[in-house]
Amino acid sequence: MILSEIADNLSLEIKTEGVDLGREVTGGYVSDLISDVIGNAHEGFIWVTFQVHLNIVAAASLKNLAGIILVRNRIPDEETLKRASEEKIPIMVTPLPAFEVVGRLYDLGLRCQ
Repeated sequence: MILSEIADNLSLEIKTEGVDLGREVTGGYVSDLISDVIGNAHEGFIWVTFQVHLNIVAAASLKNLAGIILVRNRIPDEETLKRASEEKIPIMVTPLPAFEVVGRLYDLGLRCQ
């Protein structure tokens, strides 16, 4: 499944400019601990989190993640969004809680293997 399909299906608001929404998403991971994501998420995964600080971009870039979904309408500051655009990391926002987002991603066929 490609990132734009996920964004459309979940009505996600894209917060970063100039990013590729045509990227293939190979799975998903949910965690609010950066070290957990670095240790366990895989390349091409979509990451669901509550965190909005600059380090989310660094972790997503390091792991070559397809994008980040921020739950409960959490919005990162301008510096984080700027860095995400520079690193080509899509940051998307939803008013939904993480539990519901993950359930919807699972219904779309995404898994964490």
